[in-house]
Amino acid sequence: MVFPVVMYGCESWIVKKAERRKIDAFELWCWRRLLRVPWTARRSNQSILKESKAVGLLDVDVYGPSIPKMMNLKGNPELSQSNLMRPLLNYGIACMSMGFLVEETTPLVWRGLMVMSAIEKLLRQVDWGQLDYLVVDMPPGTGDVQLSVSQNIPISGAVIVSTPQDIALMDAHKGAEMFRKVHVPVLGLVQNMSVFQCPKCKHKTHIFGADGARRLARTLDLDILGDIPLHLNIREASDTGQPIVFSQPESDEAKAYLRIATEVVRRLPPPPESFPTCLGNLPGR
Repeated sequence: MVFPVVMYGCESWIVKKAERRKIDAFELWCWRRLLRVPWTARRSNQSILKESKAVGLLDVDVYGPSIPKMMNLKGNPELSQSNLMRPLLNYGIACMSMGFLVEETTPLVWRGLMVMSAIEKLLRQVDWGQLDYLVVDMPPGTGDVQLSVSQNIPISGAVIVSTPQDIALMDAHKGAEMFRKVHVPVLGLVQNMSVFQCPKCKHKTHIFGADGARRLARTLDLDILGDIPLHLNIREASDTGQPIVFSQPESDEAKAYLRIATEVVRRLPPPPESFPTCLGNLPGR
């Protein structure tokens, strides 16, 4: 069984639940948007591992893939006997990204049809094996990529991730409405970069504003799944490809991701009886 879950706002993903016997809880989420917070999704994924989950991470940000760097992965995917790409593995998470298929500094100057073709390959031509969850990290916007993903695979839910800033919340609001229009359940909102605490004097400053995501959640009649602080440790862990839930598992920042993961899992519907190891065997929405 696989659960598809998407997240939008500052980041977006999709998760699917796969066939497995030892299942507990799970951690996931996210989406990169105006004031990006790309580490959010990755950190949540890694928390899933602590609860004995088999997790896949699919990066469908064709123009700006960041999964390779943040997961400390390099190289090209190998092909299986059935000519499907095998995900690269680190921290126990199977990862697939356009960043594995092109040079890091090579810009992709593609039009819509080429992007949609690339997304189709990433969705349908990867051998994930047996997963509990597949998290799909989506790029900003409400265009070709988002529609292709939403319409090509069944999605269990979306999570909106946004900073409290009004400009970011405008995009997050549009993202939530988009998912509703394509009949994807929105599981809730995550408020990212919610507060900065000075490491010396401990004074807290709401650099991007206070509780903006909470106000949006009330407007949309959604739950707040949790808050992630603006913290140097998260940034450094992301840049070095050492997820904070692994490198500093007892830190308050890592625990914030774990709490959000638990909230996401609680809101997911019951899993189906079985789920294919390749998304190419999935029916469209």
